[in-house]
Amino acid sequence: MKTLVIVTHPSIETSVINKLWVEELKKYPEKYTVHELSKVYPDGNIDVEKEQKLVESHGNLVFQFPIYWFNCPPLLKKWIDDVLTYGWAYGSNGGDKLKNRKVALSVSAGIQKEDFSEGGKYKYRLEQILVPFEMTFLYCSAEYRSFFAFYGAESEPSASKLEKSTRDYLDFIDNM
Repeated sequence: MKTLVIVTHPSIETSVINKLWVEELKKYPEKYTVHELSKVYPDGNIDVEKEQKLVESHGNLVFQFPIYWFNCPPLLKKWIDDVLTYGWAYGSNGGDKLKNRKVALSVSAGIQKEDFSEGGKYKYRLEQILVPFEMTFLYCSAEYRSFFAFYGAESEPSASKLEKSTRDYLDFIDNM
C-alpha cells in the first residue's frame, strides 16, 4: 500500500524545504499520496469521515510539518483532535484503525540542531518536543517510527544541503 504523507504548512508557497519535499514526493505517485491539509481545508473545517477513509486506504503514515511554536501548525493539531476519534483510532470498542500501522514525523526547524540541546538556546532536544506525538500514536497502538528533521531552514541552506535532505527524506520514508 502507498504511504500517505499528510502535509501541514501554513504557507507552503513560501517554504523552502517543505515545498521541495512535496515536489519530490509528487514525482512518485505510485509510492506516495501527498495530502496538503492547508489546501484541502483552507477554512479549517475538516471532513472527518473523508479523512478516516483516506487513512484507511493507505499503509504507512507520515506527518510533515514545520516546527511551529515548538509544536505543529494549528490545523494539524485540529486534524489530530478531530480525526483520531474514540472507536476509530483508539478505545475499548473497536478503535483499531491505527493499530500496528507505521507512523512517522517529518519536520523542519528554522533553527540549528545545536539550539535544540540541554546546553543550547532552547534547552530541549527535538525528540523531547515531539514526545506528545509519539505518545498519541502509541496510545492509538500505532508503530511510531520516530522522525526525520531538517534543521536551519531560516539560515538559507545551500542547494547541496537541500538536495541531500530530500534524498535522505525519501530514504527515511521508504525504510520506516
